[in-house]
Amino acid sequence: METHFGCTCCEPALSRRALIQGGAAASLAAVTTSRAAVAKTKVAAVKSGGAGGGVRPVDIHAHYYGPAYLDLLKNEGPRFNASFTQDATGFSFKTPAGSNGPLPSKFIDLKERLADMDATGVAMHALSLTTPMVNWADGDLALRLSRAWNDDAVAAHKAYPDRFVVLAMLPMLDPDRAIDELDRVGKLPGVRGIYMGTNIDNRDLDDALFEPMFSRIEAADLPVFLHPLQTIGGKRLGVFYLNNLLGNPFDTAIAACHLVFGGVMDRHPKLQVNLPHAGGAFPMLIGRIDHGWKVRSETKHLANAPSSYLRRFTYDTISHSKPVMEFVISQVGADRVMIGSDYCFDMGYERPLALIEELRLGTAQRNMILGGTAAKLLKL
Repeated sequence: METHFGCTCCEPALSRRALIQGGAAASLAAVTTSRAAVAKTKVAAVKSGGAGGGVRPVDIHAHYYGPAYLDLLKNEGPRFNASFTQDATGFSFKTPAGSNGPLPSKFIDLKERLADMDATGVAMHALSLTTPMVNWADGDLALRLSRAWNDDAVAAHKAYPDRFVVLAMLPMLDPDRAIDELDRVGKLPGVRGIYMGTNIDNRDLDDALFEPMFSRIEAADLPVFLHPLQTIGGKRLGVFYLNNLLGNPFDTAIAACHLVFGGVMDRHPKLQVNLPHAGGAFPMLIGRIDHGWKVRSETKHLANAPSSYLRRFTYDTISHSKPVMEFVISQVGADRVMIGSDYCFDMGYERPLALIEELRLGTAQRNMILGGTAAKLLKL
């Protein structure tokens, strides 16, 4: 007898439809139970270190906006031509150092963040503030913004010490206030590094103003993590989102070159600096930069080739390209690369571990990228 699924014209007294529906319901219940079990197992694996062959995956490029920081931005920003709005769908801001929004609440809500981390197999976020950071305000407000964000992030660490650590903000345009805040946060639980822009209000990182801070950061044995801010390009990059697509990687390369040619890396041999977005354009252009060092008088002061500094930096995995990421690893070594997601911007990775699985890596290399190198650098 021919079976007509979904047709009642030839069903017996105990209908096939009833049997099918009953079977489907049982199957759905079984699948739902199975998925719940898998999800519970994945969460347990992440928390225990079972993910990644015993290595807890650590995301070193994960952004967070704390409520106290946003309150300051809302209440005191207007006198610096800044504004902040929030509703049920998310929040937005405008400042002289950059604008964004609407952004989702998961940037603020730790429970939503943890659910995303569990779903994607990420064990830990190194929390960082991104645009607009703090240096668009005067010295007093920049310090209070830094303290507010740092205290919010430390509170997140205290609430979930095995899931969050902190990359602290400093009011870099005021060396005295910056050093005071560095001394303060260096004593707080969970602080594992310092976060700053690839430039500070359009001052490059080899500016003499920042030298005392780099000395103190090096002495504190804290790594520095950079992020593009107020990037190059002006109106030419004001269309097609080029200020991000091109501006971000080129500003990272400019920052790296100032740190190298400006002598910061030589003056501070123990300073660890992370270059975001897989190093931006810096690894890709290192041959051209080396050639310029050989033939141009402007770069002769550097004793060693710029390429010799590649391993002085660390890098994240935000390349959006398997061949590019494999090239970067071939140039700097797997031990200098760590997971990054750019959580949770659209230019980042929703599943930051997926790229690692695609790369041609040995187990030891993969484990270093997943969390081994981050564990050493962040003293986890």
